[in-house]
Formats: sequence, structure tokens, C-alpha cells
Amino acid sequence: MRPSHIVIIGAPLDLGQDRRGVDMGPSAVRVANLNQRIASLGYEVEDLGNVPVDQRERLEQGDPRARYLGRIADACRRLGLIVDQTATAGRVPLVLGGDHSVAIGTVAGVSRALRRQKKKLGLIWIDAHADMNTPETSPSGNVHGMPLACCAGLGPRELTHLFGFAPKVEPRNVALVGVRDVDQLEKEHVRNSGVRAFTMRHIDERGLRSVMEEAIAIASDGTAGLHLSLDMDYVDPREAPGVGTPVRGGGTYREAHLAMEMICDSRRMLSMEVVEVNPVIDEVNRTADLAVELVMSALGKRIL
Repeated sequence: MRPSHIVIIGAPLDLGQDRRGVDMGPSAVRVANLNQRIASLGYEVEDLGNVPVDQRERLEQGDPRARYLGRIADACRRLGLIVDQTATAGRVPLVLGGDHSVAIGTVAGVSRALRRQKKKLGLIWIDAHADMNTPETSPSGNVHGMPLACCAGLGPRELTHLFGFAPKVEPRNVALVGVRDVDQLEKEHVRNSGVRAFTMRHIDERGLRSVMEEAIAIASDGTAGLHLSLDMDYVDPREAPGVGTPVRGGGTYREAHLAMEMICDSRRMLSMEVVEVNPVIDEVNRTADLAVELVMSALGKRIL
């Protein structure tokens, strides 16, 4: 990847989970000087502001197995249209979440743009959680635990068939990296989906470099390039305390940067999103600042 134009799109969606605050994630990341820091790498930066999102206090949650499903689908459709237009124009969409359900819209938009060219998208999903629940398996009914399943064609039709086709990404081209917290019924979806999951044990035993080399190969096999979906809860809470659903035992500061640097070196990244930054429970914006650092590494910043 080396298009010179980065388009920032905020997606302050917080309907996919219980803990409030991730709707302020895009602002927190911008406050950490995202735009200027990207521009310092030589990119042209355009910020489209935030996609309109419904306010939780005005809504009924609907089906308890997939709460706020219709409103989430509407927000993802709006986001997907903007991402599609951005990618079609040859620019790089950089989406700021919000909870991880925004990925349904981001991936749908990039996939739709490539589909017109009869090309396929690969996906690297870096996360503490598998995000492969469905309404039938979810213990909470929170849609932010379902987006990877939806991108792979498994889940509510309102989300899987956004823009009229599914899956948005072939499961064989999906690599899930850093997972360490999987719901009991969700495990079967991960095992049987065709998605390649690399748990923290894989990283412990093989090292992150080996895992990322394989993940990039999976997402690149027969595709036009890859989308990177980075949930900040992949990083250990000691480094990233301000996330929607923290889980101990995550990636280190340097491992997170190495993953981003390797994806950049592959020159295969077409789009990116950073999600689940929650400034309400953060410490002096540490997590948002780290998110910006990781975006910088993904876009080409180097130590020397």
C-alpha cells in the first residue's frame, strides 16, 4: 500500500455493547493528534467527521438476542457507503470506532468496492475476542461480539447481507490474531467456519513474527489486498487500559507495533479501522495515544 491520500471516518457507535464510552473513541483518537501525525509521514489527510449514529437513550433495544440490531445495521450501511466511495476513489479509509460492530460496515464497504472489479478482500482481525457469536450463541445479545461472524456470512441477515451479498470475505482469507477470550458456544463457530484463528498460545509458542507472516499470507492468498481490523483490547490492559472489554494476557507494546510494521511491510493493506477505545475508563488518554502510534506504524513510521 502506498496511496498518498488517507480518509479518516469516525463511527461513534456504542449500541453493540453495554459499557458506555466507546462512542467518544473517535474524539479521543483525534485529540491524540491523529491527523497531524499521519500528515507528518507525507500523506494527504482528509477527515470526513463522524457518521451519524442513533443515541441509545432514544431507542428500544429490540430482540434481546441481538440488541439494537436494526439501528446497528442502519449505521453500518451509512458507514459502508462512505467507505465504498472512499475506496473506489483510490483512497485509504481509516475508520475510528466506536465498538467493533462498526467493522460490519467498514468491511462491507471495501468488499463492495472490490466486488465491482471482480476482486476479493482479505481480512486480518486483531482482537482479544473471536467476535464470532450469533444471536443464538451470544450470552449477552451484544452485537459487538458478532461482527467477524457477520463478515464471514454467519449471523443475522440484516448484517450478513448488507448491500445484498455475502460473505463479505471468504473465511479462508480471514486470520484472527491474539484471541484469548472465547464464549463456550462460540468456539464451534470458530472451529468450523474456515477462519484461521491464532490464539495467544500460538503467539507464545511460535512468536508473533511467525504468526503474522502466516496471517498476512492467508489474507493475501488470491485477494486484491487486506483490511486490518484492530481492536485495542488485543493489547494487554497494562498498556491499553481504556478499552471496551479488557482481558489480561494480551500483546505487549512492542508486539503490537511489530504486527503493524509487518502489515505495512507487506504492502497489502487497503483499509484499516481502530475500535473499542473508551476514554471514560482510560488514563490521561493513554489508550488513544497508543492507537495513534499503532496507526502510524501501520502507515509506515519506522524507528530508523
